[in-house]
Amino acid sequence: MNQTLYALLDDNGLGYEKFVHPPVFTCNEARVLIPDLPGTETKNLFLCDDKARRHLLVAVPPEARLDLQVLGERLGVKRLRFASAERLLAYLGVEPGSVSLLAVINDSAHAVEVFVDEAIWAAPAILCHPLVNTQTLAMKQPSLARFFELTGHVPQIIRVPLR
Repeated sequence: MNQTLYALLDDNGLGYEKFVHPPVFTCNEARVLIPDLPGTETKNLFLCDDKARRHLLVAVPPEARLDLQVLGERLGVKRLRFASAERLLAYLGVEPGSVSLLAVINDSAHAVEVFVDEAIWAAPAILCHPLVNTQTLAMKQPSLARFFELTGHVPQIIRVPLR
């Protein structure tokens, strides 16, 4: 599956540095197993509304504690909640632990809205799993922005409300 991702990146000259590592399921595990990667870490959350009509991929700093109620109010989404692992697989084609901004490559229906915290978007390089949690890519922000254009996703850069 990530062959398609690498082909898109390579064919369009979207630079990245690739790091192979043991599986990581949390930001804390990543810091221990693969410290000092050249980029900003993200915690990626796959959310939906109470009727599971809207699906959101939200990237926040790893230490952030997201206020779902305030975020939902700000975005006009009633009862924002974490989506199930089944929905994650159906919409983004990844398993828990591999959620990544790059997973929108699997959202050809454009059913997932992308929100990135402004602090992450301002970083020179952003760390992303290439659809598996045994690799991490460090991508410069312009390459990630071009990736979103190529996949037809327009990330909304917002100040994500934290607790």
